[in-house]
Amino acid sequence: MSDRETAPLPDAPLPFTEATREAALARLEAFLPRAGKAYAASRNTDPGPEKRDNVSMLSPFLRHRLIGEDEVVSRVLARHGFAASEKFVQEVFWRTYWKGWLELRPAIYARYHEGLAQARAAQHADPRLDGAIHAATSGETGIEGFDDWARELVATGYLHNHARMWFASIWIFTLKLPWELGADFFMRHLLDGDPASNTLSWRWVAGIQTRGKTYLARRDNIERFTQGRFSPDGLSPTAEPLDDAPPPAPQDAPLGDDPPEGKVALLITEEDCRPETLALGNAGIGAIGTVQASEGRSPGMVSERVHRFTHDALADALARATAHYAAPGAPFAFTAASLTELAREAGSDTIVTAYTPTGPARTRLDALEPELAQAGLRLVRILRPLDKAAWPHATRGFFPFREKIPQLIGECGLV
Repeated sequence: MSDRETAPLPDAPLPFTEATREAALARLEAFLPRAGKAYAASRNTDPGPEKRDNVSMLSPFLRHRLIGEDEVVSRVLARHGFAASEKFVQEVFWRTYWKGWLELRPAIYARYHEGLAQARAAQHADPRLDGAIHAATSGETGIEGFDDWARELVATGYLHNHARMWFASIWIFTLKLPWELGADFFMRHLLDGDPASNTLSWRWVAGIQTRGKTYLARRDNIERFTQGRFSPDGLSPTAEPLDDAPPPAPQDAPLGDDPPEGKVALLITEEDCRPETLALGNAGIGAIGTVQASEGRSPGMVSERVHRFTHDALADALARATAHYAAPGAPFAFTAASLTELAREAGSDTIVTAYTPTGPARTRLDALEPELAQAGLRLVRILRPLDKAAWPHATRGFFPFREKIPQLIGECGLV
C-alpha cells in the first residue's frame, strides 16, 4: 500500500502562499467588495484554479486561526450589512457549527479513525482495492473532472467547496471506495484540512451525517458550475446512503477554564495562531512555546505543503506573541518533558493555551495532561467567546443553528 500520489500540475499562484496573519488580513481586504450579493450569486461556480475571485479562500487562514471567524464576520457586516452578506456569513458559521457539533460528540472522530484503520487494512490486503485507491488519488480513473481535482488537490493544497462535494460523491457512489480513505486523502493534502469540517462533510455526502440525506454528483450540475470545463460520463445515477450507527447524544458544551493568575507559560498550537488576542486576564507571560501536530492529521503521509504551512503559521504566531507579551519564545516538541521545560523557563507551574477542539492537537494534549499533572503542572484552556456562545447550539442540524446566527452576532458584538 502506498500513500504517494502524482502531482503533474505546477504550483498554482494561490493567495495563501504565505501562512501569516498579514496575508490573511490582506486576503480578507481584497475579498471584502465581493462578500455580499456577488458572493451569493457566484459562490457555487468553480472556474478553475486560476480563477478564484468568486470565493474568499480564507479557509487555510481560518483553519489555523491566523484570522478569526469573528473578525471576518464583523468586517463583512460592516461593509455589506446582514441582508446582503447573509449567505457568506452563513458559510463562515458552518465552520463554527461543524466544530461545535463534533465537540459535543467527540466519539464520532474516534469512530472515523477506527473506520479509517479498517479501510487501510483492507487496502493493504486487497491489491485491486489498492490499485483503485492509487488511481483515484493520482488522477488516473479516466473520470473527467474527478482526475483533475485529484491532481489539483495534490498540487495546490486546495479545492473549491463544490468540487470537494463532487469529488466525495464520485469517490463514494461511482467508484464505491471507502469514504474514510477519501476523507483521509483530503486531510493529507488540504491546507485547510480540519477534523470537524472534513470528517463531517464526508459523512454528510455519504448519508450518515444527516441520516439518509446524500449528495449525488450529476453530469449536468458539474458541467454548469464548471462553466463547461468538465462533463463526466459514467457517474452513478443514484446515491444510496451508507450504513453507520447513529451518532451519540450530544454531551455538554465545554466552558473553558478561567484566566489564570500570576506568571504563566503560553502554549500556541496550530488550532489557534492568534495568541495576542487571547483573554488572559491578569496573567503574566514568562515564556512562550509552539507545538506542531500536523503529522497527526492522518496515519498516512501528510503533504509537505501542509506541514510547511502549519510550521509557518506557528512561526508567525510566535513572532507576534513574543513582541506582544515581551517574553522569550521558541518551538517545543509535543512531549511532556518539553512542555515541562517550557513551564520551567516561565518560572511557573501553569501552562495556558487556547482551547483546542477535537483533533490531533487535542488528542496530544489530553494524553500529556496526566503526565503534566504528575510533574505538578496545570494546563489551562481558554475558550474563545464565539465558540463558547455558538457551540451549545450545535445539538441538531445546521438549519436550527442557522436561526441563531443573528443572536450570536449580537451576543458576541460582531456588529
